[in-house]
This record gives sequence, structure tokens and C-alpha cells, in this order.
Amino acid sequence: MKPHATVTPNTWAFLRDPMIAPTGFREYDARWKYPDEINLPGVTALGLGLGTQMHARGIEPRIAVANDYRDYSLAIKHALILGLTQAGIHVQDIGPAVSPMAYFAQFHLDAPAVAMVTASHNPNGWTGVKMGFERPLTHGPDEMGELRDIVLEGRGEARDGGRWERVDGVMEAYIDDLVGDFRMSRALKVVCATGNGTASAFAPEVLRRIGVEVVPSHNELDYTFPHYNPNPEAMEMLHDMAASVKASGADLALGFDGDGDRCGVVDDEGEEIFADIVGVIMARDLSGLHPNATFVADVKSTGLFASDPVLQANGAKADYWKTGHSHMKRRVHEIGALAGFEKSGHYFLAEPIGRGYDCGARVAVEICKLLDRNPDKAMSDLRKALPKVWNTPTLSPHCPDTEKYDTLQRIVDRIVPMAGEGTLGGRRIVDVVTVNGARVMLENGAWGLVRASSNTPNLVVVCESPESEAELRAIFADLDAIIREEPNVGDYDQTF
Repeated sequence: MKPHATVTPNTWAFLRDPMIAPTGFREYDARWKYPDEINLPGVTALGLGLGTQMHARGIEPRIAVANDYRDYSLAIKHALILGLTQAGIHVQDIGPAVSPMAYFAQFHLDAPAVAMVTASHNPNGWTGVKMGFERPLTHGPDEMGELRDIVLEGRGEARDGGRWERVDGVMEAYIDDLVGDFRMSRALKVVCATGNGTASAFAPEVLRRIGVEVVPSHNELDYTFPHYNPNPEAMEMLHDMAASVKASGADLALGFDGDGDRCGVVDDEGEEIFADIVGVIMARDLSGLHPNATFVADVKSTGLFASDPVLQANGAKADYWKTGHSHMKRRVHEIGALAGFEKSGHYFLAEPIGRGYDCGARVAVEICKLLDRNPDKAMSDLRKALPKVWNTPTLSPHCPDTEKYDTLQRIVDRIVPMAGEGTLGGRRIVDVVTVNGARVMLENGAWGLVRASSNTPNLVVVCESPESEAELRAIFADLDAIIREEPNVGDYDQTF
């Protein structure tokens, strides 16, 4: 049957019929508030649709499935598994996991598909599924559009042959794979911040096994998130990490989001280094080991990937691409890049470093290796060696899911004609890059970006200046003034 587009909790039909808000099918994830936007029969319909999509694409009917550490994620996963088995799929259930452990399971089990039940970095009350067929890739807009149509049109097809299998040992194999035979040769004291999320079961052990002294920070699993929602892009978590560094005298802090696919960094001086700047530090190091490498950066990221003199001297090439873990994974894979970096803290380390999927623990290990290769340098030394830029955190003003793309298009239409003559922050606009929203390029290398969030009812705004904080604030003020012409754009989630 076709799912109802309106979800009506506390009704007879809610316990019987699939209910799915269509807006939950996003660019590269399926994500809803639960139970307000999807019910358990709706999740089963999603599983039936995903299994039907596998058959339609000629994919072997076997899938690795996992769930994050939320009090409702197990029920969501079981509902998804019911739909998958109805579709004739052999489900290999690896239990609770971080998202990159599920991606790893595709390789470890030689599984042709993966489905990870997770709210990602979203707060409690959200759920969703990250899924993919062609490892290390996950669904992009084409695959998500196809799946949406199968599910919402009620075209899921039941077949014989489905079964469930519990698979043990993947967690241990994942950690062994992360650690390998590497051990630190220098002493390193690291605050490991997990915000009581799923990464609490993984990250501290990984760091200890490579020889790091771990300073625990909210490493007890607690799906109520009593301190803050684990999101290393949020200033609340970064401020807490900085306080832990200063209190403990640690060499740095490494923070992980709710499903463990992102990593945030605070240096030994308590400086909160945004992930794109960490990416430049890593790219400098990696381009020295792998000259002429290509690095993909998302459109929210610093211009230093293109302008940094050390990267230029190492022959590194920068490729700016669409924000989003599926977009970035696919771009890294398609152009043979060594790595991809997102300002949100997703890093995509390809062979010979990683397998191309985003893994916060892999990034943490590689940052420790980088510091091991530079035994006379602190993390703050590596930060200070970069050309100075001033940039905002990721700022997300509210905009309804059903309106945000049309709203963004009107904003972009106002900005594009400003190229060549208009200004932001008193600087002339030299170009407007529209690969993903509008990245407004200014004459001195400064820029401002506005785009639509792929996962939440928000727009996204980021600005950068190579000149000063005052110019940064002026650029933001002018860009925000253009955005504010749209009455349906609400308050920002954080300030700077």
C-alpha cells in the first residue's frame, strides 16, 4: 500500500498503516523526526522499498545493517529489517555501530549493500538511514529519488528468500583495522570527546591502542546526551573540548559526533580549529608524502586549499565540490583524489590512507600520525604556520524543508547579477560560484556562502576573510541582509 503522507500519532491507523512525511527523503540520506514524521510501519515500507531497489538494480540480495546508540534506534532497525526481509533480502545485522563501522562491514563481509540506522549528528528525536550499494559510496540524489518514488508510490515488492543473520566480530575487526601496526613514538596526551554518543564505545580504545594518553571527556554511553548533543561543528561542544584541554594540559582534543563519522579538533592552546583548516594542515602533510595529489574541498571550506603556498609548492590541486558526505565521497572516488575535506568535519581519506568513506576515528589516527611525523611541533605550531584567515563557524538559519530550495533560488537570483559590480563587506564581487548555492568570491580572496542544508530545515551560511575579523563581520552582515529579504528565514542556530 502507499504510505500516508501525513503522520497521525496516537491513532489506530498509526499502529497499522505506513506513514511517511515525503520531506524525509533528502539529497543523500533519509531523515525524519520520529514519531512525528514517520512511524514504524513506515520504516518497514522504507526497508521493503530499499530491498526492491536492490533487486531492480540487479544487486545481490544481501545487506549489512547496523544502528547507532539511541534509545529508539533498535526499534527503527528492526522495522527496517522486517521490510528488507519481506523484500527477499539476506540481512547481516552487525549490531550497534558507528556509521563508518557499517561502511567497513561492507568491505569486511564483502556485502553489496549497507544500511545504517542513525540520526547522525542531529539531536534526539531524529532518526534516519544512511545507505549505499557501490562501496565506498552512499546514495546520492539519483538513488534517493528512485528510492523515494518506490516507497511513496507503494511499489515495494515482497519476495521469498529473505532472512536475518546476526554477525559478531565486526566491531573488533573495525578497531583492529584502524589501529594496524602503528604505535606513537612521541608522548601525546589527547582529550577524547564523544558527548556520550556512539563513538564512546570506539574512540577511546582506538587512541589508547596506538599509544596515546587519553583524557576522557563524556565517554560514558548515555543516549540522553546529558551534557550536549555530540556535534563537533557546534561551538558548544568545541568550547567544552577547549576547556578540557586547558584543564588537563593536553596536546589537543579530538571530538566525535553522534554516529562517529566526523572529527573535530582543538589544539594545545585551546584554539578551536574548524575542520576545513585542519584539512589544510593534513593536506600539507599528505601532499609532502604524495606530491601532485588532488584534494576535494566542499564549498563551505576555506580558500586556502587553492591558495596555500605549501600546497602549491607540493603540486597539490584543489577541487571545490558540493557539500554532503555522499557528494564528497563520490567526487573523491570519481576523480581519484587522495582525500576530501568538509568544513562539517567529514574527511574522506582514499587509498593508500583509507577506503574513501568518512570515518572520524580514522581521521583521529591520521592526525596522531601527522604529529608523530612532526615530533618537534605542537598542533598550534601547525595551525600558526598557515596563512592567517578569519572565518565563521557554520551558521544555520531556520527555513522550512518545503520552502528552503525555492528560498535559496531567490537569494541566488539576487546575488548572481552582483558579480563584477556589487560588493560584500566593502569588497567587490568578482565571481559567484553556483555549484551548490552561491559562493560569492571577493576581490581579495574573501568569500561568503549561502546554501540549503540537505539534512535539516535550514539554510547554511559561511564566510571567510584573509584580512581581518572586522571584514569578516562586514561580509556576513551584508550577506545576511540579502538573506533577510526572505521573510520565511528564521533565527540562526548559533552566533560567532
